[in-house]
Amino acid sequence: MTIFQGIILGLLQGVAEFLPISSSGHLAVVQRLFDLQDIPLLFDIFLHLATLLAVIIFFWKKIWYLLCVFCRWITRRSKQEDSSAHSTIIAFLIGTGVTGVFGILLSDFISDISIKIICCGFIITAFLLLLSAWIEKKYFANKTSPSSEQDSENIYVKPIQGLFIGLAQGFGVFPGISRSGSTIAGALLCGVNRKTAGEFSFLISIPAILGAFLLEVKDIGQIGSSVGIAPIVAGCAAAFISGFVALFFLMKIICKGKLEWFSLYLIPLGILGIIFF
Repeated sequence: MTIFQGIILGLLQGVAEFLPISSSGHLAVVQRLFDLQDIPLLFDIFLHLATLLAVIIFFWKKIWYLLCVFCRWITRRSKQEDSSAHSTIIAFLIGTGVTGVFGILLSDFISDISIKIICCGFIITAFLLLLSAWIEKKYFANKTSPSSEQDSENIYVKPIQGLFIGLAQGFGVFPGISRSGSTIAGALLCGVNRKTAGEFSFLISIPAILGAFLLEVKDIGQIGSSVGIAPIVAGCAAAFISGFVALFFLMKIICKGKLEWFSLYLIPLGILGIIFF
């Protein structure tokens, strides 16, 4: 792999990780076009770690707030205003556990998925975005308008909603099905407001990405010989920068309720991929 190819894959990862278009699916397609099919999965996960850093920096205030609430909770020093954050933490743990089960059970299966199946995943993602947009606007529109939460570090998700979002994120482990798209859609489908749906989706991605890295870290020696250090560093830098920018714009798109626009890209992409690959 060249440095240029590493940068292209990094830019693609950064944009596609946060936009609901499936970063893993796009990486698989572009690696096919570049004839880089022998690249270990760990390289993709290094790019995911770079975008994970973008998530941590972008949401550091909310992450710090939830960590402080959690520490007060386990030391029995909770404040009265911490109650909604307790619910969110429970939802976070439930959702993470469900996603972890999916990841462990399906880790071997998803590595053998064909490009055509991945392209079918693009179409499935588009359907999820359209369905969630329709249901959210029909049944939950009064819960998704801007509220006082906009200026607060607190976000509120019920444990049962965390279970549903965790299932949706687990569904997103399949290449071609967007993790961010499925989790945000899942959150909207169970009544979480738009802004919180976006925030919780990215916060719950943190343990999911770290877990995927731990599952593949055994191959860390292989990646240096098959890819090279320079392309890895260049790719990770590109993924971090493009990811941070994409995250900024996506949160605005989510709050405006325009997430289904991405289906106009995913459906033709999936159809063309099925035809030509």
